Amino acid sequence: MLARMNVKWDRLCELAQGEVAATLKALPRALRDKARLLPVTLEKTPNAGLVQDGIAPDTLGLFVGPEYSEEGYSPSPLPPQIILFLENIWEQAEADEAYYLEEVHTTFMHELGHYLGLDEEDLFDRGLD
Repeated sequence: MLARMNVKWDRLCELAQGEVAATLKALPRALRDKARLLPVTLEKTPNAGLVQDGIAPDTLGLFVGPEYSEEGYSPSPLPPQIILFLENIWEQAEADEAYYLEEVHTTFMHELGHYLGLDEEDLFDRGLD
């Protein structure tokens, strides 16, 4: 799929990491301090296990683990983290780098919102759907 789009995985990662870093830098300090502790994993697409668990194959991002307010109190065995599915974001952006960066930003902020306890309606109201 990526070969067809003429962009290599390393380039998608480089662009995404830069956009996440820029997004973090632009956040208010209190939020930035919380968000910087949250690992961001870059994957091509959801793996077979995630798809089997009901995650759509074209999902752009995913937050897993306990929300910020539940850390230390949650029985979840997973630490909180954001997963960005870069090939899916690239496809959504129709192979346009500027649009890709916007989608990485929006997807990261959407998943960060979940970490902070926002639901889909809250995210929609903030333009992060």
